Amino acid sequence: MKNLKHIISFIIVVFTLTTSCESYATEIIEIKHAEGDMTSIVREAIEQAEGKDIKLVFEKGNYLFHTDYAIGKYLYITNHGNGFKKIIFNFEGFDSVEIEGNGSEFIFRGQTAPFVFEGCNRINIQHLTLDWDIPFSFQGDVIATNEEENYYDLKPYAKGFSWKLKRGRIEFPGINDFIFESLGSSLSHNKETKAVDYGAWDQSLRSNYVEKLTNGNLRFYDKNMTKFPRVGSVLQSKGDKKNNRYAPAFLIRNSKNIVIDKVIIHHALGMGFLFERSENIDILNSGIYIREGSDRVISIIADATHFANCKGNILIENCRFEGMYDDGTNVHGTYVEVDKVLDTKTVRVALKHDQQKGFEFAGIGDEVWFIKYPNPQRNEENTVTSVKVVNDIFTDITFENELSPGLKKGDVLENKTWNPTFTMRGNIIRDHRARNIIIKTPKKIIIEDNDLSSMMSSIMLRGETFKWFESGNVEDVIIRNNRFVHCAYGGAEHAVLKVSPRLGKAFDSTITYDRNIQFINNTIHTFDNRIVWADRVEGLMIKGNTIKQTITEKPQYPDAYMFDLINCKDVEISANSYEGECTKSLKADKVSKTTLKVKDNKGFKGNLR
Repeated sequence: MKNLKHIISFIIVVFTLTTSCESYATEIIEIKHAEGDMTSIVREAIEQAEGKDIKLVFEKGNYLFHTDYAIGKYLYITNHGNGFKKIIFNFEGFDSVEIEGNGSEFIFRGQTAPFVFEGCNRINIQHLTLDWDIPFSFQGDVIATNEEENYYDLKPYAKGFSWKLKRGRIEFPGINDFIFESLGSSLSHNKETKAVDYGAWDQSLRSNYVEKLTNGNLRFYDKNMTKFPRVGSVLQSKGDKKNNRYAPAFLIRNSKNIVIDKVIIHHALGMGFLFERSENIDILNSGIYIREGSDRVISIIADATHFANCKGNILIENCRFEGMYDDGTNVHGTYVEVDKVLDTKTVRVALKHDQQKGFEFAGIGDEVWFIKYPNPQRNEENTVTSVKVVNDIFTDITFENELSPGLKKGDVLENKTWNPTFTMRGNIIRDHRARNIIIKTPKKIIIEDNDLSSMMSSIMLRGETFKWFESGNVEDVIIRNNRFVHCAYGGAEHAVLKVSPRLGKAFDSTITYDRNIQFINNTIHTFDNRIVWADRVEGLMIKGNTIKQTITEKPQYPDAYMFDLINCKDVEISANSYEGECTKSLKADKVSKTTLKVKDNKGFKGNLR
């Protein structure tokens, strides 16, 4: 054990809040650089803190963190796998926590949840970089494919990666006795740009047999392969869905007044920044991307940023998100489904998605909306007076007022209180799987002055009462002055902006869901047709956009329309300009045409006037 007194020093500093004349003592913990595993050092420093307000200050350097002496705790983590997690920095019950990295790099090894914050009133993290010495991924250059004999050959990456061939299967990474026994979630990448390959499809791969060839390459036999990767691309795999979301780099929940500034993440075993039931969050001047000069084509395993049932103001500004294997940001609430009505004021609800188990849907004092099929719109609301957790799926919620007599099994509830306003400004989001931005909050949304490039839809607005059960509809959205370049280049059909609720058969598909969306003054350079694809929107303005068809790739869906409207009301398409050869400009069904306004557009061919 290192001598702690030479590595850690404790200083008490008193801060005065001039606005309220309130004083509080912050305990400054200075941690000097040392070689070897630092897990015990930071654990003891945090556990020995005397007060509830602490600031960790790291001497600039590279710090290593292994999991042998990490804190172990069972965690429910939304959109990840629940289970016993190893935690390096555990901040539970502190009033305020500050971390000053001074430009240090934290290098982790093995399965760990690096940072967990629970119940903090103020969090400030700055000047820090995170990475893993061995990524939890496998990748190889695609050398050859043979669709008739159902195999493909890879030249596997060895330096900086960990894997072995055992009994005809690839096992990786083999760190601390953990292995993925199949390639699992896989995508091919452009070797030069590291972006997901043009036309690539998500696939879950489990080869029938792998053999080592005489030249050292690996031949994967897979009779279930549906889309073979392009020769010359890099095939990247992150393991099976059940195990490949261990934990985010930063898990912050039941906390508020959070500022993350100049924090870079090169790898993580789940999301980058995950916030649950937290409020007032700023992510500034930060990034998630592959380290310069690295052979890796993936940064983190899932979303760059994710906000589940948060409130207050959320701001993401001047950040760079690249290489992750899911969305740039996902902002949503949670739908729970009515299991049974217990009495006139109490209902038992269920969390329906496997990765929502244990999530805290509501607390005492929260206002809740009731959504009754077949109408997907928010109508009734009530205030929570009691919450009784039955288990990780079911919860009994008692309300202040009597429940309406029409409430039935299969209806859904949405938390009204925990919804944020959201601003995303001046960011770069590109070269990753899935969407740049996916948002569901009824409060103000501003997306402006971003540089965006996407495998799927660049911006998606989608509440859904099945599958992910992520609520809900949007009511005030401004998307302006963004630069969209090379969007929707994966194999599936998407659009630059896609509004498409997924509500299930019980709900009426003709009733509008999202409303008041402005898509204005954006610049769009894209090879394919679809720009805006909207379903069940009331109040959509598409105005002042400059659209240029590029020849970077061949259109994948040449019969698709630039503007496609389904069951929409009060749509205006005006003062847009187009340069290109697409003749399929506008498709609107009978309902959408009734209130559609089209005027002062230039350069469009076909039926857009």
